[in-house]
Amino acid sequence: MLELDTVTAGYDPRTPVFRGASLTIAPGEAVGLLGPSGCGKSTLARVAALLHRPDAGRVAVDGREVRGWRHRAPRDLRTAIGVVFQQPRMSADPRLRLRDLIAEPLRATGRRAEADERVAELARTAGLTSDLLGRRPHEVSDGQLQRACLARALVLRPRWLVCDEMTAMLDASTTAALVAVVEAYRHEHGAGLLAVGHDRVLLERWCDRTEEWTDCVRTA
Repeated sequence: MLELDTVTAGYDPRTPVFRGASLTIAPGEAVGLLGPSGCGKSTLARVAALLHRPDAGRVAVDGREVRGWRHRAPRDLRTAIGVVFQQPRMSADPRLRLRDLIAEPLRATGRRAEADERVAELARTAGLTSDLLGRRPHEVSDGQLQRACLARALVLRPRWLVCDEMTAMLDASTTAALVAVVEAYRHEHGAGLLAVGHDRVLLERWCDRTEEWTDCVRTA
């Protein structure tokens, strides 16, 4: 279970972005979080992915309450969650070729020996050709780079996925392809999914249930 219980978070404790947000996702479940731009969905997604410490409330992953955030979180919790952000160019090191971008989490966790096989497997899954793997981010399209970022999020075989507006900058065909990759992974591995967005039609077709932002947040 991925649980956020009455979480308050922001970037200044005196003026939080949101207060009292609660959301629960079961293993294998896909939950959409629907809300307008600027309401705090991305901040909540970062809290769920253990990338942002909340000011109050409780976060638990697989029954373990989270005590540390970012690199201070236990490795087994950090690697249990794969994240795909809205803007791939802001989340990709421009110096890395796509094959190294995908392999980055393996190398960071001391699993370098798995890199070649795992990158080749995920490149096929994500629709990246071998010539694209040799290119750097500025040499590929947004859609191709987001495919690589999704592959990177899956490379450690996470039990949970957080997709924060993953398809907001993409065309319809690329959106459909990336959603299909996520769904195939989710059904094969029983992974839970938090899909954040403002496209009601997409979230309701994609997810098992969709939560409205106002339903999961108790405003002050």
